[in-house]
Order: sequence, then C-alpha cells, then structure tokens
Amino acid sequence: MFTKRFQVFRAFGIPIYVDVSWFIVALLISWSLADNVFPASLPGRSSTAYWALGIGATLGLFVSILLHELAHALVARRFAVPIRGITLFIFGGVAEMEEEPPSAKAEFLVAIAGPIASVAVGVACFGLAAVVSDGLEVSTALSFIAGLNLLLVVFNMIPAFPLDGGRVLRSILWHFRKDLRWATRVTSSIGSAFGVVLIGLGLYRAIFGGDFIGGLWSFMIGMFLRNAAQMSYRQLLMRRGLEGEPVARFMITDPVTVPRSIPISDLVENYVYKHHFKMFPVVENGKLLGCVSTRTIKELPKEEWSRQSVSSIVDKCSADNTVSPNDDAMRALAKMSKSGASRLMVVEGDRLLGILALKDLLKFLALKIELEGTQSA
Repeated sequence: MFTKRFQVFRAFGIPIYVDVSWFIVALLISWSLADNVFPASLPGRSSTAYWALGIGATLGLFVSILLHELAHALVARRFAVPIRGITLFIFGGVAEMEEEPPSAKAEFLVAIAGPIASVAVGVACFGLAAVVSDGLEVSTALSFIAGLNLLLVVFNMIPAFPLDGGRVLRSILWHFRKDLRWATRVTSSIGSAFGVVLIGLGLYRAIFGGDFIGGLWSFMIGMFLRNAAQMSYRQLLMRRGLEGEPVARFMITDPVTVPRSIPISDLVENYVYKHHFKMFPVVENGKLLGCVSTRTIKELPKEEWSRQSVSSIVDKCSADNTVSPNDDAMRALAKMSKSGASRLMVVEGDRLLGILALKDLLKFLALKIELEGTQSA
C-alpha cells in the first residue's frame, strides 16, 4: 500500500507516519487552492496570501484526517486490538490494525468513530469560521476545512468495504449472520464493484468530459478501493486459515545449519548458493548461537568475506527472528510481514527445533483457500 514512509511523532503512544506520496498530494492541493479556489472566493489578495491560505488549509485538512484515524485507533485499542500505527498517504490516511475487531459490536464502534470525529471537526470549524475576528481569509479557510470534513464523512459512509460505511455494513451483517467471513465477502464485493464504477467514471471524465485531472483522481481512487477490498478479503481468509494452528505443524525439523568458525566466503559458496536460503541458524555443539542472513553479508565488503568468519556477523536470537513451537502460526506470519523475514528459527531455550519458512505457510494457505475459500463458515 505504501511507498516509503517515516515516523514524524507519536500520539497516545501510536506511531504517526507520513508516506512520501503525502507530499505529492499536499503540494497538488495547496497549488489548487492557491491558484483557483481562494482567488475565486477572495479576489484581490496577493499571491503570497493565497499560498499561505492554501498551505494552511491543506495542513488543516490532514490534521482532520489524522484525528479521523486516531478516533478509529483509540476505539480499537479499547477492544484490545493492537495498532501498528497511523500513516498519512496519497489517498488520506489509514489506522493499521494488526487484528480484526473481536466482535460485531466492536467492529461497528471502531468503524463509526472516524466519521463521528470528522463531523465534530467539521462542526467546530464552521463554528470558528462564524465567530473568528481575524478577517475573511481565516474564516474562508476554516469553512473550506469544515466542508471537506463533512464531504469526507459522506464519501466514507458509502457502504463499500474497506470504507467506514462498508465496515459498518459488515458489522451489521456479521451481527445478524454470525459469520465474519461471509460478511466480509459481501461487503468487499460491494467495495470492489464501487471501485470499478469509479474507474469507469474516471475514464469517462478524462476522455469525454474534458476533466483529465478529476478523471485521473477518480480512476486512481477506484483502483485503490478495488485492490484494497480484494486484499482485505484475502487477508481475512489468511487469518482464518492460520489462526489456532501451531508453528510446530509447519516447521522444518531438520534445517540446514552452519558452524560459526567457517569463513564467510565458504558460507556464501557452500550454503547460500547451494541451498538458496536467505537465513541460516548458527549452531555450535548442539547450542543455538543465532543466525546469519544475506542482508548482513551484503553489508560487508566482498574482500572481507575470506578474512572474517561467520562468528563476526552472527545476529543473536531475539523476538524478531525466533518463535516457539506452540506459537500461533498467524502471529508468526504477522512477525514475518513486519520484519520482512522469510524464515524464523523455532526454538526452545537455547535449542533449535526447526525452521519456519514463509513459503510453507503460503502453500498451506493456498491449498486451504482453494478447498474452503468459497464455502461459508
């Protein structure tokens, strides 16, 4: 979903990220406001004043989006749903929940919290615009932010998953049918269809309507919604396919290990190029010392490979590269996704029991979805 992002601060303990795509849309919105919107509503001002209003209104809009996503995140946290962070990106913002809400009621309250926050921000901005005494410029900017917040509510409440309205509809269907997978399939199908409608509308506006920029935005939003809806359903199937399954079921019990004393050049030639793995456990006298990865090898100049041994680049065992045989396989998959690792060491104390490989989890999921994915639970 994201290109490259960086953390700017934390709010209520939740990391707030900004994706590089955010700067593109922020510049486009500021330019549009300074060049068209504010000159039309406030004629006679200087170019500097229009740009100041445009940048201020754009920042106000994204603060509004952040408050919208914070509302989702804080309510989700009340139901013990872990929040990975909030990211502002080209299409607005997203609160990244690591798990689904535990019940239909929790899903409804998490989904509706964002629109309620946007309504509150919109009403507050309208109120401030009515009483502000600093001039027409500030009042106009506040009114613009207020209007966009209310427009955001209207768009988000369309019952197309993963929009907030789609999540509200999913919670209602989940409540009455007692079947989260079926509810997700129905609402994600609506979301995918809505995305196709936006794509078609965007193409029409760009080709026949003479509105290339507006059509391009409609097309891009439609593509995003369609992909997000389809991906959300697949992620649910993945969670349901792995939840409750122990890591021990999928681990390789006779993994290839390396001694710490061999040169790195031997590691590359006789292990990496032979077995094609990106990570190898380092074992000495039956005791697990850690692991070595191609990521670490790449950081070392090639001329050093024959001079240094494996012991010089061993990564010690940590929560990021190990799992227990009794851990939930879904949580192990989430750990892989977060760290970018394709293999985890399965350990018990200082003993290596096996290796959990991403490809084995995905093969199992593919087979399970093929056999059971179209059936209702």
